[in-house]
Amino acid sequence: MLAPTVGAEAAEAVAGEEAWSVHMQNTNVLQGHTKIRSPYYGTNSLSQAPQMRQTVSLDLLLGLRLWSGAEAHLDGMMWEGFGMSNALGMAGFPNGEAFRKGTASPNENISRAFIRQSIGFGSEMEDSPSSSLFLKGRQHVSRLTFTLGRFGAKDIFDSNAYANDARTQFMNWSLMANGAWDYPADSLGFTTGGAAELYLHDWVLRYGFFQVPTVSNGISLDPHIWKAWAQVVELERKHKIGSHPGAVRFLVYANRANMGSFQQTLNNPLRPADITDSRNYRIKYGICLNADQEIATGVGIFTRLGWSDGRSEPWSFTDVDSSASFGISAKGTAWDRPNDTLAIACIVNSISKVHAAFLRQGGTGILVGDGRLSYGAEKIIETYYDFAVRGWLHVAFDYQFAVNPAYNRDRGPVHIFGARLHWEF
Repeated sequence: MLAPTVGAEAAEAVAGEEAWSVHMQNTNVLQGHTKIRSPYYGTNSLSQAPQMRQTVSLDLLLGLRLWSGAEAHLDGMMWEGFGMSNALGMAGFPNGEAFRKGTASPNENISRAFIRQSIGFGSEMEDSPSSSLFLKGRQHVSRLTFTLGRFGAKDIFDSNAYANDARTQFMNWSLMANGAWDYPADSLGFTTGGAAELYLHDWVLRYGFFQVPTVSNGISLDPHIWKAWAQVVELERKHKIGSHPGAVRFLVYANRANMGSFQQTLNNPLRPADITDSRNYRIKYGICLNADQEIATGVGIFTRLGWSDGRSEPWSFTDVDSSASFGISAKGTAWDRPNDTLAIACIVNSISKVHAAFLRQGGTGILVGDGRLSYGAEKIIETYYDFAVRGWLHVAFDYQFAVNPAYNRDRGPVHIFGARLHWEF
């Protein structure tokens, strides 16, 4: 559940440089699943009966150039609706627009409010295109960029050309971000912090320091920033194979929060297992690999691989200790629809042995917990076709098939069908 980072140009200053911008986006998702085999279910289970749910989001994004190299951005967001089973029942949840804090009536939030300052060095310049979070202008190829305020860690880290934004690309949580990165965010997908990025031609080094929620999947952020924090480092290498662009990104992270320990919880004879009894400030860490590559004009492949230590409860994102995904995306040039997209991807999510033992003893996580468990890796296939009605209006049809939802071989499989309407300007 991430807000998008795309938009349309609003106003330009002299010489093609934007002094300010206004952007809007709206995304409507209708998604449902078939009846699933379910000999039992728990508090965090996907409904065994067929179900259909709708989500709606609307963003108004404002940008303002403050001084040379500095921009301020504000994102006012409205959302409404619920994910299937209240966004529970699968670690790789099928709808990235299903905020974990669902609402039956429209709710509002300032999702982003930040300042970005770039300091250039060297004489080589490049164009900076207009988007909802960037003002159009010129910038140094070699530069140091600082971002401070409230925004999404995913705005800066773990980007991917073909699997990054649930409003325009794949919808599954495990395809819009690396499932094994417990990336810092409140239940709406945003947090407060700062990031520094060093750009040296084809290399980019990024570092971020962020707040984490007070409780798992919480909306409020822990104010004890020296005890509770998330740090992330990412190294990106951009390249070309022939004329086809690509990139490889290596990410490491460490989070410290008032997290529960799976083993300490299991050592307690209380059943069902209650992770809150073992909560203490402890560190969780992991590594992630992310790559995308165009292989022909308009056709690209991508992959994400991720691992975390799997000893502590998930705190911000989802219940995944290791994840692997791979996919291919193609523009519709071959069938005279160059602005359409056809894509397919597969995901394999898994958890550590002690994490599985915790779920087997009735434990629950952010999204999963059937009361019992016959463990199996969660396997998902997603495919979608995005139809460009106009340059600013898109309609997409999505299908997902999941085996062992929530890592449980006793439940499922499940067929998931969805439709998405998205416009922006």
